[in-house]
Amino acid sequence: MGGVYREPKLVLFSNQVRSACGFAQAATGPFYCPADQKVYIDLFFYQELKTRFQAPGDFAQAYVIAHEVGHHVQNLIGVSEKVHQARNRMNEAQSNALSVRQELQADCFAGIWAHHAHKARQIIEQGDIEEALQAASSIGDDHLQMQSKGYVVPDGFTHGSSEQRVRWFKRGIESGNINACDTFKARAL
Repeated sequence: MGGVYREPKLVLFSNQVRSACGFAQAATGPFYCPADQKVYIDLFFYQELKTRFQAPGDFAQAYVIAHEVGHHVQNLIGVSEKVHQARNRMNEAQSNALSVRQELQADCFAGIWAHHAHKARQIIEQGDIEEALQAASSIGDDHLQMQSKGYVVPDGFTHGSSEQRVRWFKRGIESGNINACDTFKARAL
């Protein structure tokens, strides 16, 4: 896109960590902090991904990192700031809906990473894509809400449904093109 890409730093932690975005505990899960441009991965989350969410494998883990790096790309190209400003002017349901679009775009960006990483280094092995899709599906808001509450509240979604997360990751990996990831203009997610 004509800009300079600055790589984020990766911070692995267990239990808790202090970032420029504040203090986070393991329950927070993986996150990206735009203030210090670091991706934070709680190693306990990977254990939960494997056991609780039934999404084992190195490529499932790579998908999680790539999703968070997708947020870094959003930060670099100005999407994160625009979303933050817009969400401050919205009610909760509207804010959640915009958050879903941002998260699905990060899923699509994760797919773009997988596309180009494989093209450059042939890193994808048999079963890897299925691992990533299982991870995306297992951490969809509908799946998580059903596990925790026993019912689903779509207005409470902040990351997208399992089906949406899978669809947007696939779009990224199949296209390899950032223009295919404009969730903000998409009529249907």
